[in-house]
Amino acid sequence: MAWNEPGGGNKQDPWGNNNRGGNNNQGPPDLDEVLRKFQEKLSSMFGGKSSSGNSSSGGNNNAAAGNGLVILLLVAVIGWSAYDSVHVIQPAERGVVMVFGKYSETLKPGLQFVPPRPIGRVIRVDVEQTRIAEIGYRSEGRGDNARNRESLMLTQDENIIDIQLAVQYQVKSASDYVFNTVNPDLTLHEITESVLRESVGNSKMDFVLTEGRREVAEQVHEQMQQVLDFYGTGLIVTSINLQDAQPPEQVQHAFADAVKAREDEQRYKNEAEAYANDIIPKARGAAARQLEEASGYKARIIAEAEGAASRFTQVLKEYERAPEVTRERLYIDAVQAVLSNTSKIMISVEQSNSLMYLPLDRMMQQGAISNFPIPQNISSSINQPTLNSVESRIRDVVRGRGER
Repeated sequence: MAWNEPGGGNKQDPWGNNNRGGNNNQGPPDLDEVLRKFQEKLSSMFGGKSSSGNSSSGGNNNAAAGNGLVILLLVAVIGWSAYDSVHVIQPAERGVVMVFGKYSETLKPGLQFVPPRPIGRVIRVDVEQTRIAEIGYRSEGRGDNARNRESLMLTQDENIIDIQLAVQYQVKSASDYVFNTVNPDLTLHEITESVLRESVGNSKMDFVLTEGRREVAEQVHEQMQQVLDFYGTGLIVTSINLQDAQPPEQVQHAFADAVKAREDEQRYKNEAEAYANDIIPKARGAAARQLEEASGYKARIIAEAEGAASRFTQVLKEYERAPEVTRERLYIDAVQAVLSNTSKIMISVEQSNSLMYLPLDRMMQQGAISNFPIPQNISSSINQPTLNSVESRIRDVVRGRGER
């Protein structure tokens, strides 16, 4: 039988209204009554009076509970505000402070106080961390598609090279880093790729692959910093390292052959230059020596000619003054010059019609040079002055041949 069937009585009411001492309200609790009681509690918490006018002990208990809740809330708010207002900025960090969503200041390392959220907000930025941007490669081995897209670049002479570049940078202005660009790190990555493509596009392939690597890196560094400052990213590039630059993998063998041929060419040039540097100075020295010898020979010949001309002039003057004497003197000098170079000695003995012949060659071959003996048949037929003259003549001939 249902609880509200006739004859069943009201004792089976699930709401229990029959146990409330004569209260005849048999329905569920009224929602308006519940809201009214809640409003009364709020009014009592803020010092208002209860609309029910009930000043019993139940009202006092509700007021005390409301006051405790307020105090608890106030303590929680104060504690949270104190916790959220104190910030310890590390030495490597800078704190960017925003008040009501607007930039206020940049905090330095140390204990700092900032209005709690949602009034104030602090964004920490590590300004001493060295960040790395990789172009054309990934050190973690991911992003192959992006790597291939970045690494292949077109040069001025319409060749394609595979280039890899690493950029190290830091944050120089925390406020600019936070506010001026949406993603400063991605902006730097795109700027690096753009500037590198421009620099490679203005250079030839051989220049980029050989002696121009350092120059390309310096150009990229300078232009990158200019663009970063123009956009106000708050970043500073500390170093740029051109990791690798080579032709695409498909043509590396042909390029290696071309490089080897170029190196051989350079090696042969160096060897030729070394040989030229060794031969040319020697040839120049020999030429200079020959020139000096020719100059000396020229001077000697001119001096001899001038001397001969002077002697001839003097002889001519003497001849004009005394022709006979000069003619005889010339004859004697000529005969003396001829006989001085011969080993044969002709001796004219006074009061004799024949000339004596002294065999000087046989005397020298027999080793009788030191004593210069004159055969007895000859020495007896000539007088002493003539003999002395002959001996003197023999000594002169021997000395002229290097004998002592």
